[in-house]
Amino acid sequence: MDLSRITGFLAGDVQADRLVPPTGFTARLTVFAAGAMAFLTVFALALSLATGRLADRWSDELARASTLRISAPLDQRAAQTAAALRVLETTPGVASARALSDEEQRALLEPWFGPDLPVEALPIPQLIEVIEDETGYDAAGLRLRLSAEVPGAVLDDHTRWRRPLVEAADRLRLLGWLSIALIGATTAAMITLAAQAALAANAQVIAVLRLVGARDAYIARAFVRRFTLRALGGAAAGTALGMIAVLILPAEQAEASFLTGLGFQGWHWIWPLAIPPLGAAVAFAATRHAAHRTLRELS
Repeated sequence: MDLSRITGFLAGDVQADRLVPPTGFTARLTVFAAGAMAFLTVFALALSLATGRLADRWSDELARASTLRISAPLDQRAAQTAAALRVLETTPGVASARALSDEEQRALLEPWFGPDLPVEALPIPQLIEVIEDETGYDAAGLRLRLSAEVPGAVLDDHTRWRRPLVEAADRLRLLGWLSIALIGATTAAMITLAAQAALAANAQVIAVLRLVGARDAYIARAFVRRFTLRALGGAAAGTALGMIAVLILPAEQAEASFLTGLGFQGWHWIWPLAIPPLGAAVAFAATRHAAHRTLRELS
């Protein structure tokens, strides 16, 4: 559709517009359906983008960090920890490695055992934090070296933790996009029903217009234009309300990054602006199909 046709479509035809009732049940249903679905689409889009960010963050953070656990008797723990650090220092792909202090290990266990846990008096394994560089290290080769030089060392490269978390976030992101598709389909169905009801209610007027020479394309264009503009207005209002609702959600925080990070960041705020024209396009296609089919049935 070129610019002149778009301009003509928006300008409309005064005589043709009289065919479509400006108010009434079908008008309210179209505006409400478009607005409500646009509002829900904003949240589905926010959910999809937020879970995408979460999956990327989990993948990046867990992929570069590993944990080495030294399970050895107390009298051998310090020696095996030092030996493990020497192995890690000479391992290609390891950017840094350090043994966690008692305070850090106590902080890790505090949510489960409280702040007064006597770490130094309990047989708790010594933990070593391993950070890899951009190239990464050979986990299988490192395990072989550790088994020979540090018998009490157990390497956890977080693979078993990272993969399920990332897969869960990816599936949740897919669910968000699927929800948007279902919302679009529901919008099309409701607007189709409203257009069919309006056409059926004006069956006698349509019959008179045909008698005086009006073509079905002329009649259909009037219904398509009116319903498309109604959907555009409703979707714009619903999108605006949805963006305001997302804007007042709690800001993202480190201790609850997912629950408080459900929103848009940076240029992602542009995405909701595409909802009203997409809603109008769905209404245009649905109404056009419904109009031509109903007019054929009324012939």
